Formats: sequence, C-alpha cells, structure tokens
Amino acid sequence: MTDGEEYTLADEIVARARIHARKVVDEHELAVDLKALEWEVSARARCRAGACQWHADREVATIVLARRAYERYDWSAFAGVVRHELVHAWEFQQFGESGHGDRFREQAGALEAPRYCDAFTEPRYVLRCRVADCGWRATRHRASKPVKAPDQYRCGACGGEYEVEHAVSGRTWTTASGYGGAKAVLGDDW
Repeated sequence: MTDGEEYTLADEIVARARIHARKVVDEHELAVDLKALEWEVSARARCRAGACQWHADREVATIVLARRAYERYDWSAFAGVVRHELVHAWEFQQFGESGHGDRFREQAGALEAPRYCDAFTEPRYVLRCRVADCGWRATRHRASKPVKAPDQYRCGACGGEYEVEHAVSGRTWTTASGYGGAKAVLGDDW
C-alpha cells in the first residue's frame, strides 16, 4: 500500500488468513511452502466458504476465501476454513492432488480443521422427497439440473419422486415445465 490507499475488506481477510496460516504451519510443522501459496477473496461465492486451486504448471496453490463467509462467521469458524484449505494446499504441494479422503481427514483432524463448513447463506431452493415417511431433504443455491427438471431425478434416500421449493416465495414444482412456470410467475422476484 502506498500513501493515500485504503485497506479493503479483501485486504483484511487475506492479511488475517496469512497470519493464521503462518501460525498453523509453524505450530503443527505442516509442510506447506507458504511462498508457493497465493490468496484471493471471492465477492461472488455463495455456498463455498473456501476453495484451493492447484496450478501444476507453476506448482502454486491458490486459496480463495469467500467474503460473505468472513462477514457471517465468527473468527474461529473462519479460521477453520483457512485450516481446511491449508490441508488442500499441503496435499497439492506434497502429492499433486487433493480430495477429502483418508489422508485429508487425518491431516484435517491434526489441525482441528472442519471437514465441511456450515452454510453461511440461505439456499434458494429446497428439494424434498414426496414419500410420506422418507424425510430426505437437500438444498441448492443455484438452479442446477435437479432443480430445473426434478422429474428426471429421484430422492437421494428412498428413490421416490421429490419436489422443489423456491425458498423465498414458497412456490413448488415437480417437473421442468413447473420450474418454468414458477420462474415466469415470479418474474423479478425470482
């Protein structure tokens, strides 16, 4: 920063994340090369609090953190997101790949990093099984294929048919044409 420039919220997020990452790497002797780690903040992310991208050609990992998650989580929860993404960076740097398998779970456990993060935004859509005694439910933030054409998919638990609800309006549909109809009726409120 030069004179006259102001720090942004993204600058704050990256600064706090870098400080926390350095502390985690030092305290846990985690073999992450912090010089081969880049940081970004996403102002658009709605459902993922963080992501780690591997650039094999440069052997650099980029940790992307969601601004909305930072605004909604307390620091301890957000620090857990940073540790989670550090585990991915460690896997990428050490093995060239990363996932949520046994190796990830073991390292995440050592760092007290969550395997999954709590939602920080309300979902736009709720999928619910129509079978009376089932109770399966899933949420979506985007209009995915199962949201747009629920009659082409089945319940994740019992295999029954399900319906989709537009969370804000309460409108429901069970077919692709029902999706189109709800979208048309809601117009700007979609």
